Amino acid sequence: MSKLVGPEDGVLITQYRNGNEAAFDLLVDRYKSKVYTTIFLIVKDQDVSEDLLQDVFVKVVHTLNSDKYNEEGKFQPWVMRIAHNLSIDHFRRNKKMRMVRATDEFDVFDTLHSDDLHAEDAMVQDQIYQDVRHLVQFLPEDQQRVIAMRIERDLSFQEIADETGVSINTALG
Repeated sequence: MSKLVGPEDGVLITQYRNGNEAAFDLLVDRYKSKVYTTIFLIVKDQDVSEDLLQDVFVKVVHTLNSDKYNEEGKFQPWVMRIAHNLSIDHFRRNKKMRMVRATDEFDVFDTLHSDDLHAEDAMVQDQIYQDVRHLVQFLPEDQQRVIAMRIERDLSFQEIADETGVSINTALG
């Protein structure tokens, strides 16, 4: 078993919870390669894997900041479970495709896949987007900018951190 370089995970988590963002950066550096590999082996797509890697650490930040994480020396298995679950969720979402048939009789060769949204789905999606746009207006200006960079410009959290001059932890938060 390999020995950790630097403080143990529990110490870094405590330091992060006490305001030391560099401690979280060490955790990210320690596990990002393993987490990425786990994700990539499931989704087999580099871009999706990079997005899910960021999502994993966003979830970690939210959990640590909400004091829902119970440190029992199990950070690595916990973060790997998050990576696995998010990867499987992504895989499941992308496998749900609407089936369209020309007749009422089933013929496997007449079956077509369609990713088009039905009118009701499109209306629901439009309403969600409107609600989110409305709610974003209530966020502080710096958070609005981060959302705009992430959603409208499709920047990664690392790119956002670089552009705004903050650590990736701050950008994730």
